Amino acid sequence: MLISRRISQISPSPTLSITAKAKKMQAEGINVIGFGAGEPDFDTPVNIKEAAKKAIDKGFTKYTPTGGTKELKDAIRVKFKKDNALDYSAEEILVSCGAKHSIFNAVVALCGDGDEVILPSPYWVSYPEIVRVAGAKAVILNTTQETNFKITPGQLESAINLKTKLLILNSPSNPTGMVYSEKELRELSKIILKSGIYCLSDEIYEKVIYDEGHVSIASLDEEMKKKTMVVNGVSKAYSMTGWRIGYCAGPKEIIQAMSNLQDHSTSNPTSIAQAASVEALNGNQGDLTKMVAEFKKRRDFMVNRVNSIKGLRTIKPQGAFYCWINIANILSKGISGRKIANSMDLTDALLQSAHVAVVPGGVFGDDSYIRLSYATSMENIVEGLNRIEKFIATLI
Repeated sequence: MLISRRISQISPSPTLSITAKAKKMQAEGINVIGFGAGEPDFDTPVNIKEAAKKAIDKGFTKYTPTGGTKELKDAIRVKFKKDNALDYSAEEILVSCGAKHSIFNAVVALCGDGDEVILPSPYWVSYPEIVRVAGAKAVILNTTQETNFKITPGQLESAINLKTKLLILNSPSNPTGMVYSEKELRELSKIILKSGIYCLSDEIYEKVIYDEGHVSIASLDEEMKKKTMVVNGVSKAYSMTGWRIGYCAGPKEIIQAMSNLQDHSTSNPTSIAQAASVEALNGNQGDLTKMVAEFKKRRDFMVNRVNSIKGLRTIKPQGAFYCWINIANILSKGISGRKIANSMDLTDALLQSAHVAVVPGGVFGDDSYIRLSYATSMENIVEGLNRIEKFIATLI
């Protein structure tokens, strides 16, 4: 075999694949409404772009330390202290090329052959693939709407054994938008501390939250902090997805191992993007506030509109910018002699027949759902949902 066994088992990102198909159709002149985007549709704030331009003009275009500049680490430390009541030293922080890169570094640094990693489902599509690259095994814990798509302490405790190394927790969640409360996190932390496993807390959507405050599981107490790697970044909060800056904070020995890995893969994140990220964290937060307020309007509209469509139902997400939509009532129906057996069938049919791009729930671990992003204009949301309703009305 030309490709290594481990890498040949990795699947391409389905969300990126669907977006690529939609863009190809658009390039051919087809008016496709895209609900697949995992990024804000707002431009990066002007003050952040100006900081990048100044960095270029000053010649800040060379290598930086692998783990990030002192200025950016200082800004991250202040952010953790102010927002999460977490006190980290510079040696406990690693800046990487996006939050995905931070997660990759953490999982590969911690896990290896024979280890098990617990993933609540629905999960972000890259988690199982990253676990697979590390040589570890993903242990999936299925959740339902009855628990607001969150795992229970009993589920977690039952899944842990001597091979368990890590729990990956995502709050606010992609794809469900659900947020773990402080009470729920405290119950899970008891199990984590009792068992001695580690927790990777993916908090990339921390700032895109609507109805309650965000709590980091690492902030519950000092012992939990020692068992947690907190991952965050600037991509979602500041509409900086293409700038590729994420960061991880955690125990010094783990961060050092992650830095060693990064030394021999990417080296430092882009110097100019780091300078811009300092401004993102330290500068005026007005654009972030406006963006979240607009997302909340879109969320409320989408939830109400989806629940008015026969055969679809959803619950109101508490954070991020996705609606997790139950399609169980339309599965097994058909169109043009073709039966819709799963979420991918529906996704393909919507794209080809209604020119609407959604993401199938199967890639997140549950085939009875699809994910719609409301990180698009209200005009697109209205038109796209109208098309979906008309399409569903044709199913028999």
